[in-house]
Amino acid sequence: MKTIQRLAISAVVAAVMLGMAGCSGMSTQDKYTAGGAVAGGLGGAALGGGTLGTLGGAAVGGVVGHEVGKDKDKK
Repeated sequence: MKTIQRLAISAVVAAVMLGMAGCSGMSTQDKYTAGGAVAGGLGGAALGGGTLGTLGGAAVGGVVGHEVGKDKDKK
């Protein structure tokens, strides 16, 4: 069972890394928005455990990432 769990985690990490590699043409604000949405979705899934928790977490994380990225673009 632990082997399957490790394989699943490795696959998710690889998919996220490949997805983020496609962000090279994005602004800093866009990158923070995407990163916040991913982190929020993972957090929502862990805490809420369902689809609604995942979507809610992704929405909140995206908004927070957007606002944080806005400050980073100004500098």
